[in-house]
Amino acid sequence: MTPMRDVLERNRAWAQRMADEDPNFFRELAEAQHPCYLWIGCSDSRVPANQIMGLPPGEVFVHRNVANVVVHTDLNFLTVLQYAVDVLRIPRVIVCGHYGCGGVRAAWDHRPVGLADNWLRHIEDVAARHEAELNALPDEGAKLRRLCELNVREQAINVCRTTVVQEAWRRGQTLSVHGLVYALQDGLLTDLGYTAQGPEDVPKIPGAGAIAEAPA
Repeated sequence: MTPMRDVLERNRAWAQRMADEDPNFFRELAEAQHPCYLWIGCSDSRVPANQIMGLPPGEVFVHRNVANVVVHTDLNFLTVLQYAVDVLRIPRVIVCGHYGCGGVRAAWDHRPVGLADNWLRHIEDVAARHEAELNALPDEGAKLRRLCELNVREQAINVCRTTVVQEAWRRGQTLSVHGLVYALQDGLLTDLGYTAQGPEDVPKIPGAGAIAEAPA
């Protein structure tokens, strides 16, 4: 069996299984989407949003890129965010990183990987802003875990600073932004303690404020 034939066979088996469990599933899914969450996560194949959250198709609007970075000039991301907030009226945005992120590791090591070096420079900037805290940690593993957490927090703040989110809050729309981190080792999500529900929850200076370390 060719690789693509295998994909199609598995798709048919999945579709049949979903239809057997709920005969109206695809009809209702085709009519409209009403997701409750916008997930901004890493492209890593081990971090699938719906499965991690235990939610079926239709519940999570997803944007993924290498190392879950939010860049204010990234029209791809901004288009997803604007559609999620202004059209779908999604009330919750989640920025989720994960421990063991290859992008974070490459940025920390300053290891050239090609075109992605330009993208990962944003994480290098995060590391530079928190250099003292990171260098005070006892070992490389602790530093990398903490950088994953700090990166999530700063990218969540970047979401809050977009004109899309600022305008939504200005018009009184209910919208919250959250920072989570995922552990590949046990499949669990951890709340990093950063939640923004309005402009007052957004630090005025990049990198300002504190975030507690995730529980061990």
